[in-house]
Amino acid sequence: MSGMNTPTRSSLLNAVFGRRGKWVVLALWIVLVVVLGPLAGRLGDVKEDGAAAWLPGGAESTRVIELQDSFRTDDTAPAIVVYAREGGLSPADHAKVRADAAAFAALPGAATPIGPEAAPDGAALRLVVPIHDDHVTASVEEARKIAERGPPGLTAHITGPAGGEADFDAALEGIDGFLLMAAGLVVIVLLLLIYRSPVLWFVPVLSALIALGLSQAMVYLLARHADVTVNEQSAGILTVLVFGVATDYALLLVARYREELRRHPDRHDAMAAAVRRAGPALLASAGTVAAGLLCLLAAEVNSTAGLGPVAAAGVLTALAAMGTLLPALLLILGRWVFWPLVPRYDPAYEQRPQRGVWARLARLTGRRARLLWGGSALVLVALTPGIASLDPGTLPEMRQFTGRPDSVVGAEIADRHFPAAQGNPAVIIGPAAQSAQIAGAAGRTPGVQAVSPPEQGRGGLVRYEVTLHGPGDDDAAGRTIERLRASVGDLGAKVGGQRAVDLDMATATARDNRVIMPMALALVLLILLLLRSLVAPLLMIATVVLSYAATLGVSALVFDHVFGFAGTDDAFPLMTFIFLVSLGVDYNIFLMHRVREEAASHGTRTGILRGLSMTGGVITSAGLVLAATFAALATLPLVPFAAIGFAVAFGVLLDTLVVRTLLLPALAHDLGDRIWRPGKAPSEPVQRRSQVLDPVG
Repeated sequence: MSGMNTPTRSSLLNAVFGRRGKWVVLALWIVLVVVLGPLAGRLGDVKEDGAAAWLPGGAESTRVIELQDSFRTDDTAPAIVVYAREGGLSPADHAKVRADAAAFAALPGAATPIGPEAAPDGAALRLVVPIHDDHVTASVEEARKIAERGPPGLTAHITGPAGGEADFDAALEGIDGFLLMAAGLVVIVLLLLIYRSPVLWFVPVLSALIALGLSQAMVYLLARHADVTVNEQSAGILTVLVFGVATDYALLLVARYREELRRHPDRHDAMAAAVRRAGPALLASAGTVAAGLLCLLAAEVNSTAGLGPVAAAGVLTALAAMGTLLPALLLILGRWVFWPLVPRYDPAYEQRPQRGVWARLARLTGRRARLLWGGSALVLVALTPGIASLDPGTLPEMRQFTGRPDSVVGAEIADRHFPAAQGNPAVIIGPAAQSAQIAGAAGRTPGVQAVSPPEQGRGGLVRYEVTLHGPGDDDAAGRTIERLRASVGDLGAKVGGQRAVDLDMATATARDNRVIMPMALALVLLILLLLRSLVAPLLMIATVVLSYAATLGVSALVFDHVFGFAGTDDAFPLMTFIFLVSLGVDYNIFLMHRVREEAASHGTRTGILRGLSMTGGVITSAGLVLAATFAALATLPLVPFAAIGFAVAFGVLLDTLVVRTLLLPALAHDLGDRIWRPGKAPSEPVQRRSQVLDPVG
């Protein structure tokens, strides 16, 4: 460590972080904000939340959705109003329904209601109110106010496509603002606790906000000019990811800067040293995460493929802001920004012994390495059996809510009183010239209950609705869809509808899992080889994959027994895998980069213990921040958001507190110099048994 008190900046670092350079950097960021900032507010203009934005691009059911336009005279969604009374409906109830039908017809965008239709048991009535797409949310909200005013004991609920859409809109209303506020508050509170400064927290938060705005502008440009799919899910994940990752990078850089301020009397020299030493780890981290995310481009599911470049743009923008803007702001503000714990230049800093909980843990690792890695590995293995109860699949629309909004309650009541599957038919679209053959083939297919009369469409097409036996969302319905496709496929017809969508999503997602998971692992491993070792990268990958399996095991149990989810989204395992492998390796990179630096002067085993002691606090803080920001997703009332939010938050904590703290350091210490094979170990130690430099003492 000799020579640390002399300026050793490269010419580039000298230019960027010199007395003039910091102002140039700030000016460039101001220009970027002025030029690109307004585009961030236009991100909502390019969001695609129609069915095609979520489905496999080349799937048969997606093609049917596109062909439906040939049969539409207007763009409407049916709102199904269900009235019910235990013991049977009264004359007053029937009068109420007739009066409501007249009121519904006067709602904005509403057509004349169809019905009412009486349930076979006489305890329910059903009205169908077509509502134009532009007025669904507002008109359903008003219709609910009308329907709820009725005789005591009569219940009324609005379900169907329009009711579900209105509830989805309500669940997603203000999602970007909510996630930004939740993530921002969490980050501020944690930074206040970590830095113990009423001033310092503001600089990383301001930099993260600027990074978020710039990333949203970049995503807008990608959606507008590169045909990248952006929806509410990817936009929401972008918010928490940028805030979490940017704050992580800020914590690591500020911690190293604080350390260098004690070694250098000039803060510009200290910042240059901090960036030079922490920069490679930050670059490797961001590169690993971005590369892992970009593997999602190989997905067949549009929403999954779109998330890749959206999230990667967020990570790279966070790196750019925290690697340039944050250092410039810290230099401009000076040492006082750390008040009241201002780091002062200390010529004897290198000779001061390491103290605190992380130094004690390092000493324990040196004495009980095999016990620690063996015990922590057993704990992770013990958490994995819950995977057997994980139920990923395409959730039916009404089961995607974490609670029970009005549309869900209405669907449950309708299922109790009306014949199953009539509201969820399969759809066949084919050439009108083959109309009779298509109808005949469909009607003879096992599992088909009825085939509707033909509906002629533009372009010489014919459309049939096919009612299936039994519920339209069970496995038997899926097998019926497959038989239908086999029956009418040779006639040039395609089969769609909700159950067909579910089937195609499951098929595409299974393919994406098989292709993208190995691809991401291989790519991350390739980047980790920059450590100039094979053993260390394999060790890092293996520990993170074990952590991922443990996370899935715990998540499955929590979803079943705590949250009461009906299942998880098709994409849940893949999304969780990409985030946890990328972000988990992230923390391992931070640790092992510091280990190599320390090992060059003190030997491998002592370097491992010094690396753990010196980075333990900041990496743990970074993990807590990232987990807390992703936990904001778990508060949303939709299962796909909540499931990913919980799993990533828990997995990051598991990586932070078990893998990076216990498992990886203990394994590395046990292996010693073998961890760098087949490359060479860092240079031999200069003070292997120094009581000052060796945390083991």
